[in-house]
Amino acid sequence: MMELTRKGEYAIRGIIHLAQLPPGKVALISEIAEATDVPQTFLAKILQSFAKIGIVQSFRGAGGGFMLGRSASRITLREVVEAVEGPILPNRCLIGSGTCERDSTCGVHPVWRQVQQRVVEVLDGVTIEDLATHK
Repeated sequence: MMELTRKGEYAIRGIIHLAQLPPGKVALISEIAEATDVPQTFLAKILQSFAKIGIVQSFRGAGGGFMLGRSASRITLREVVEAVEGPILPNRCLIGSGTCERDSTCGVHPVWRQVQQRVVEVLDGVTIEDLATHK
């Protein structure tokens, strides 16, 4: 993943919205969808995948909805992106050793690895709190 898909963009919008709410506030899916301009069914799937890994908490029934699963300062942009987009791979040759038969002889392979490491470092260095408080 080098180009963020619409799903990734929507995921970031949704998590930032939750981070901007008062602590402990549970937001209805309809409220989040409206505030972020994301289709509700699409957003529900994204937030459910976040709930599975603890980035958000989901509550069922009347008064149900979503809130952050932990402090926004402890959720990185990388976690959010990888939760919906999968691992950050600038080139398919980085999927795993043996995926490309030129693995050990290719001069470009180490460059892609370096690109991957830099992107990961940047995304790891940005928290959702940073983004939620950005003016």
